[in-house]
Amino acid sequence: MATTAELFEEPFVADEYIERLVWRTPGGGSRGGPEAFDPKRLLEEFVNHIQELQIMDERIQRKVEKLEQQCQKEAKEFAKKVQELQKSNQVAFQHFQELDEHISYVATKVCHLGDQLEGVNTPRQRAVEAQKLMKYFNEFLDGELKSDVFTNSEKIKEAADIIQKLHLIAQELPFDRFSEVKSKIASKYHDLECQLIQEFTSAQRRGEISRMREVAAVLLHFKGYSHCVDVYIKQCQEGAYLRNDIFEDAGILCQRVNKQVGDIFSNPETVLAKLIQNVFEIKLQSFVKEQLEECRKSDAEQYLKNLYDLYTRTTNLSSKLMEFNLGTDKQTFLSKLIKSIFISYLENYIEVETGYLKSRSAMILQRYYDSKNHQKRSIGTGGIQDLKERIRQRTNLPLGPSIDTHGETFLSQEVVVNLLQETKQAFERCHRLSDPSDLPRNAFRIFTILVEFLCIEHIDYALETGLADSRNANLYFLDVVQQANTIFHLFDKQFNDHLMPLISSSPKLSECLQKKKEIIEQMEMKLDTGIDRTLNCMIGQMKHILAAEQKKTDFKPEDENNVLIQYTNACVKVCAYVRKQVEKIKNSMDGKNVDTVLMELGVRFHRLIYEHLQQYSYSCMGGMLAICDVAEYRKCAKDFKIPMVLHLFDTLHALCNLLVVAPDNLKQVCSGEQLANLDKNILHSFVQLRADYRSARLARHFS
Repeated sequence: MATTAELFEEPFVADEYIERLVWRTPGGGSRGGPEAFDPKRLLEEFVNHIQELQIMDERIQRKVEKLEQQCQKEAKEFAKKVQELQKSNQVAFQHFQELDEHISYVATKVCHLGDQLEGVNTPRQRAVEAQKLMKYFNEFLDGELKSDVFTNSEKIKEAADIIQKLHLIAQELPFDRFSEVKSKIASKYHDLECQLIQEFTSAQRRGEISRMREVAAVLLHFKGYSHCVDVYIKQCQEGAYLRNDIFEDAGILCQRVNKQVGDIFSNPETVLAKLIQNVFEIKLQSFVKEQLEECRKSDAEQYLKNLYDLYTRTTNLSSKLMEFNLGTDKQTFLSKLIKSIFISYLENYIEVETGYLKSRSAMILQRYYDSKNHQKRSIGTGGIQDLKERIRQRTNLPLGPSIDTHGETFLSQEVVVNLLQETKQAFERCHRLSDPSDLPRNAFRIFTILVEFLCIEHIDYALETGLADSRNANLYFLDVVQQANTIFHLFDKQFNDHLMPLISSSPKLSECLQKKKEIIEQMEMKLDTGIDRTLNCMIGQMKHILAAEQKKTDFKPEDENNVLIQYTNACVKVCAYVRKQVEKIKNSMDGKNVDTVLMELGVRFHRLIYEHLQQYSYSCMGGMLAICDVAEYRKCAKDFKIPMVLHLFDTLHALCNLLVVAPDNLKQVCSGEQLANLDKNILHSFVQLRADYRSARLARHFS
């Protein structure tokens, strides 16, 4: 049976169980094994094993039945025990309810008895207290204080309580009959009050917080309680301002008192608020007045810097004090304290700010023009100036007196940075010092000053001066354009970074944007006029080079077989000049402006070369040389990186082929891809430039 039990392994699988049984049986192996396969022996083993399993099953079944009977017996016993416990619990619960009702009854009786005792005891206590007060009152009436409570200094607390009550009683007595006793009580009241305050002062100097708390609690019912608070506030500030920074000292003082005041007074928030009010109205106000009054009339710059610094430090201190418990509306309380200090300075702040900004900006500009030894001329404004501007736009003629600038742009990045820095500081002060309702209006006033001195007095003046220059052939106006472009970026950055946050939610936003738009459009018109005039000067310089360097014999040489040059000298000099100007334009402008100006220059350059080539007659070798020149011009046009300009020169190069093509091929060339869309008169005009045009053969082929 033990062997049979060993064959049961978890998890049980019947096939594996049979397999294990076979391998354990002698003769149960395969025929190829060490022991021959014996089916009879294996059958015998199976029969024996089945009998063993049947015996084991019967034994286990008897054991299971025995356990089931035992389990049923125990379940009946447990159920009986639970029923007994439920009965016991019900009995206990009934006893508990009876006990609870009894306790409630007793408690009701006790409360009723307590109320009766209190009703008897309270009048008795009042009567006892009234008797004592009458006794003490008689002592004052007799004029001799014999009670120990008045003569013993250690019982000052009890004496204070008694005298405070007597003082209230004396207030109700008629003056004509009790004037003397009322006077004595008042005198004693005053003496005790002074003693208590003196005791509080001494305890504060000794640092005895518990004693201070006791005395303050007694003084709470006296008229002199506020004087006790004043003494506390005064002594707190002794030795508190030892550093050079009064704001830091005040913050440390308030933080120290905030930790202490709750352990002393029953109304700590009121005491702390009174301390802060004292610090603001006495210490800070006198300090601010001292710092501002000495420079208010003599030095506007220092006055504004000091005002901004003091106001900022005061508001920062106020923000720190917001952490403390100062009552219900501490924000309004602190705002009123700040306003009481600075109201006389903030009322006319913007007038001082704008006045200083104007004078400072004017000084910066004048100092710059003085360094250039330049006497600034006045620029007209109003209707006449507008009329001149419109005439100049239509005619491109200089109006007004001519000026020789000697190549000076009269634009300075240093001046611009200084003006923007001054304005930035003004915007920062405006943001901090202006009332929220006045902030957009004040910021707009500062912006108009910036426009006046930066845009009109500096940039616009430089543009007007550049347009009035009689020697614009040196093309220095491009330097003006470059610097003006840089300045516009700086101006726009300050507009977005410092002005926009101040006016973004007010009607002044649209007003500022409109003013900025008008200024930029006005200056762009002048820049366009100057650039147009500069391009005319460039074309004029090219004409001068071509007129001086180009010879008729270049395209009709005397010896056709002895031409050694690849392109003419005029072409070399013009291309060198054009490349230099293209580079200068790219350095002076940015974005789409570069492409726009280069396209205009390229179109004018093409027209100049086209008209220039129309002036000459070309032999066969001269025509080849003209093609080489145009090829060089086309290479130069590639530097423009403008497709339209390159297309124009490609077409011109194709036209020049008409100067050298054989008469028999003229029609074929004219119908080519690049020339097919051109007007026939243009083609004819180029063919007429050939030296052999008048030959009957050529005329016949082109007709």
